[in-house]
Amino acid sequence: MDIRAIFMGLAFALMWSSAFTSARMIVADAPPLTALSLRFLISGLIGVGIAGAMGQSWRLSRGQWRSVAVFGLCQNALYLGLNFVAMQWVEASLAAIIASTMPLLVALLGWLFFGEKVRPLGIAGLVAGVAGVAIIMGSRLTGGVSLPGIALCGAGALALAVATLTVRGTSSKGNVLMIVGLQMFVGAGVLAVAAALTESWQVNWTPRLGLAFAYTTLVPGLIATWVWFRLVDRIGAVRAATYHFLNPFFGVAVAAVLLGETLGLADIVGVVIVAAGILAVQLSKRAPAPVVAVAR
Repeated sequence: MDIRAIFMGLAFALMWSSAFTSARMIVADAPPLTALSLRFLISGLIGVGIAGAMGQSWRLSRGQWRSVAVFGLCQNALYLGLNFVAMQWVEASLAAIIASTMPLLVALLGWLFFGEKVRPLGIAGLVAGVAGVAIIMGSRLTGGVSLPGIALCGAGALALAVATLTVRGTSSKGNVLMIVGLQMFVGAGVLAVAAALTESWQVNWTPRLGLAFAYTTLVPGLIATWVWFRLVDRIGAVRAATYHFLNPFFGVAVAAVLLGETLGLADIVGVVIVAAGILAVQLSKRAPAPVVAVAR
């Protein structure tokens, strides 16, 4: 058992899930796109600076530059940008649940558009994921949740799934932190333009805003991304992605503890079903164990 990989997977899932709660805190007091652009700029400067000090090179391969461009646009600008805007109206727990369906979307898009085979366990996982989300949405819609907010979160998850399919298989080749930092710069630039066109500079300066911004910039923004790349290098993308099944649990738990968001029975049941669906899809991607003949 790879204890270090398990610790890295748990740490990544917790950091990734906590980002929705800290983002909810930020958008309560600052314009979302402006704050996110500034966060990416700071994270990028820190990441590239540390990478340079470690001897990592900005001279990347064509595939690595494609990864920088695609993830910078789809993950940082679209996925996180849409989620930050949405969380002006959507609770952090619901945003985390929607975002956690990304592995299901990757499997579904790969099946529909790339002809990838999905095993029966994977199909069952997709069905379970859809059912779990339907249970949660049915409960939330009766409570008056923002439909535009849900649409923005869903579009963000779709953008991240497309990015994942586009650049999968690209190796970091020892330049993990440099690639992460450069991706941040792409997101910062795109969001700065969007913020200049759509937002005004109105900030309510509070200690909570400062702490949430610092946490989001350093932990989910930089450390979690670095841990994810290291985890993939250590155990492979398929096995690493299995830890995504923890995201719904961590997402709602952190939001409940720090923001006091309430969860109904339908939410809890839906989260369990979605998590089971994610786990089933990821487990179905593992190659079957070879059959070894045993002498008798």
